[in-house]
Amino acid sequence: MENIVEIEGLSKDYDVGFWRKRKVRALDDLSLNVKPGGIFGFLGGNGAGKTTTIKILMGLIFPTEGSAKILGSPIYDVKMRSRIGYCPENPYFYDYLTPLELLDYFGQLFGLDAAVRSSRSEQLLNAVGIEEIAWKRQLRKFSKGMQQRVGLAQALINEPEIVFLDEPMSGLDPVGRREIRELIAGLKAKGTSVFMSTHILSDVEALCDEVAILRKGKLFATGDLQELLSRDTGRRGFEVIASGLSPAAVAQIEALSKGAVVTGKPNGIAIEVENEESIEGILRTIRDNYGKLISVLPVKQSLEDLFIEKPDED
Repeated sequence: MENIVEIEGLSKDYDVGFWRKRKVRALDDLSLNVKPGGIFGFLGGNGAGKTTTIKILMGLIFPTEGSAKILGSPIYDVKMRSRIGYCPENPYFYDYLTPLELLDYFGQLFGLDAAVRSSRSEQLLNAVGIEEIAWKRQLRKFSKGMQQRVGLAQALINEPEIVFLDEPMSGLDPVGRREIRELIAGLKAKGTSVFMSTHILSDVEALCDEVAILRKGKLFATGDLQELLSRDTGRRGFEVIASGLSPAAVAQIEALSKGAVVTGKPNGIAIEVENEESIEGILRTIRDNYGKLISVLPVKQSLEDLFIEKPDED
């Protein structure tokens, strides 16, 4: 299968207002293809249309225009649903159930037999970091972060070919985020495709192969993450980071390399220069003034730069 998700001209309008209703376009002519076997990052700020898109794909709301396919089938194909998983941003469950009871319930919906449901439930609860002592505790006693972990477990109970995760790190502490990142990376290693909506850029850089960025309901950029970050943006040169330099030494470096940009850092200073020829003189000045060289790196665009980049004017 060339594309595991195909979106063509998808738009969604909402009615707002009470007496005089007006249309607000939450999603505007979105076309997008997702290849199988990777982790796809679906990025955008609040109100960009990420959750609206995922709800349309999950059949929870209907598009105003356009169409979409998952696993080669229209999004309203019921049989296709048994091959996918979904965890919303704020999962809500029958809170009188325990995690084991909840996963057993979802396993029954997918037609799994009792032995498979039991084995897979325990395996998934371990994988998402729910301690065994909490397996028989009612979900109403769980924190938001723990409920998020259970939500991830239920999204995987049927061993889906593709799993849709809407802000999967929401409510998790740093340790929890690391554990879930490892879980998501493990899904890719097993051949499961992941469609992940998030605004946590560090998670995207750590996990994703391809990304799409939404701006006010419109597609702003899409493609291979490393190719997008390496494209020519007019920012070229090198960054030298050093510590232990006196103000006189810094002034000497500024005079030596005309056009160099020197900024303070918690561990010293950063010197940004446009050409490689300037680096040798800077390194010599650092050594002569008994400074400590920390790093020399090429300047490149970060995901944050791409995320906030202004669109070209028409």
